[in-house]
Amino acid sequence: MGFLDFFRAGKQTAPSQASAAAREAQAKQLIEAGNTLEDAGRLDEARQQYLAALELMPELAQAHLNLGNLLLAKGERQGAVEAYAAALRYKPDYVGAHFNLGNAYIALRRFAEAARSYEAALALKPDFVDALVGLGYAQHELGRLTEALQSYDRALALRPDYAEVYNNRGLTYVWLEQYAAAAESYDRAIALRPAYAEAYYNRGLALIKLNQRPAAVESFDRVLALDPDYGFTYGIRLHAKMHICDWRDHEREVQVLLDRAARGVRSTSPFPLLGLTASAWHQQKAAAVWTQSKYPADPALGALPERRGARKIRIGYFSMDFCNHPVAILTAGLFESHNRDDFEIVAFSYGPDVRDEMRARLEPAFDRFVRVADLSDGQTAQLARDIGIDIAVDLGGHTTEARTGIFALRAAPIQVNYIGYPGTMGAGYIDYLIADETLVPPDSRAFYTEKLVYLPCYQANDAKRAPVVKKFSRKELGLPETGFVFCCFNNTYKITPPVFDGWMRILKQVGGSVLFLFADTEVGKQNLKNEAARRGIDPDRLIFGERLALSDYMSRYCEADLFLDTLPFNAGTTASDALWAGLPLLTCTGEAFASRMAASLLTALGLPELVTHNPAEYETRAVMLANDPAMLADLRQRLAASRATSILFDTEYFTRKLEAAYRQMVAHHLDGRAPEHIDVTR
Repeated sequence: MGFLDFFRAGKQTAPSQASAAAREAQAKQLIEAGNTLEDAGRLDEARQQYLAALELMPELAQAHLNLGNLLLAKGERQGAVEAYAAALRYKPDYVGAHFNLGNAYIALRRFAEAARSYEAALALKPDFVDALVGLGYAQHELGRLTEALQSYDRALALRPDYAEVYNNRGLTYVWLEQYAAAAESYDRAIALRPAYAEAYYNRGLALIKLNQRPAAVESFDRVLALDPDYGFTYGIRLHAKMHICDWRDHEREVQVLLDRAARGVRSTSPFPLLGLTASAWHQQKAAAVWTQSKYPADPALGALPERRGARKIRIGYFSMDFCNHPVAILTAGLFESHNRDDFEIVAFSYGPDVRDEMRARLEPAFDRFVRVADLSDGQTAQLARDIGIDIAVDLGGHTTEARTGIFALRAAPIQVNYIGYPGTMGAGYIDYLIADETLVPPDSRAFYTEKLVYLPCYQANDAKRAPVVKKFSRKELGLPETGFVFCCFNNTYKITPPVFDGWMRILKQVGGSVLFLFADTEVGKQNLKNEAARRGIDPDRLIFGERLALSDYMSRYCEADLFLDTLPFNAGTTASDALWAGLPLLTCTGEAFASRMAASLLTALGLPELVTHNPAEYETRAVMLANDPAMLADLRQRLAASRATSILFDTEYFTRKLEAAYRQMVAHHLDGRAPEHIDVTR
């Protein structure tokens, strides 16, 4: 029998003032004892002291608050919410309880409730700086970015030396795409706290957005000097170096990164690894570590509602790239070709509200086009549930502007990774990955967390794409009037030292040839020229093209003779661009998805002789094609014929196959079966 039960069983019906004071004094002694135990890390014993205090005085708000603090420290977040709510029932003006309730809601990712709790604390104490900081964080997560900045600025007006607030403010500026303001805010944080590793890390990310990669590398160097194991700095730093072709100490740095990934140590976001290793095992390990750290499965929205009644299958496509972007260029025809008798198609656009010709085409291609850039991950996932999305297709994956948190919350009962990220997400809540057997042979399935959906060819393409008609002269492109033109317009981070070694050996064997490249920084161009000179090649044999409008970019391919692909990160959209323009592309395969993309496209076109399987074969084939005009002309003719007849550029065929896969996904789900590998190639 508890103390209160015993008391109620007695004859006395109301305690005297003396006994009430004595109980309060005893309860406060228990709280003090609990505080001492909690400070010593003896949390279970401290909990008993707080419960004993509440048994003496259930109305003692301080005991409820202390119990809530302990529960929050133990990770019992819902229990903490209940404890703080109890404190406020007995003491509605308890500022600390409102504030800590906000903290508990933050831990539960219930940001709207957190914001209300911080606002209640501030109504009682307007100069409560930490409540302003908490409110700013909640507003940021709710997509109320301007309000978040206002909250942070109010906090800084009260406490100008609060380095963490400058760091948080920088993060909000990043979401507003005000990268210079973000970098300035991080600089203020660092000035206040010179050993602030997180601010240096965030500053590096902002500098990347400003295309100031040498400065970004220096910022990441500072992070690692302060904390060699900080977050995911190692791989992101190396990726920034790859963008500017800074290959100093490259082999050692890659090996360190692979060793760390193999040990499951947090060291890189998944994307950089695609360009550094063809090992599907290492890529899966890194993706799983990143996902578990950044976007673990989140049950905050509860169970998904059951699908009721026979209706069309509702597909949600999630992307920030519904504009003039490679993902949209590939998929526009797919969205337009969906069978509206059986499917409803909804776009969830979390990118900027760009008004370009592709957006004008895409918006009417969907049954609904929903802008969610100003919604939080939780609000977006809940909206998808409310709409009744059956299959949520992530077109971003682990790319820079991804919103993986939407899928961690389960936006739909079936979730699919497609086209934007060429590899496994390493997340148990992503059910399927769209691929083909060239990309992921059956004996490689173990390296992918998702179940594989095998199409005849993984890549959607747009049959309505305009033909290439504009003609540049060689002089206009900065090319010599004569000589063989090798080209590669892949991003510079895909150019590794071994690939560049091979290219330079090819140039040595093909007299008068040049290599036509794309580089978006002067430092990157100069580094490549320096590397060519080190390998005995005249730097002037490297020609750099500028960033062009899409039609001009496509026309540029017509003046090249052979596209040389990269490894371990093949051309994807760039490969289909070259092939659409009629330019033969030579690739070399590796093990992982990203190392087999061009091979997939060439297989679909029926041009297997352009697929090689080791660097020596790749270099020999390149030299052979450059020195045999008849062979190359035959390849061009076959490519032109295949382009009109192959499955690669047949949008209707691709769409029907993908829809067949979608139907199987839904059937498996409605039957109560777990996701299974799906093959619609036959």
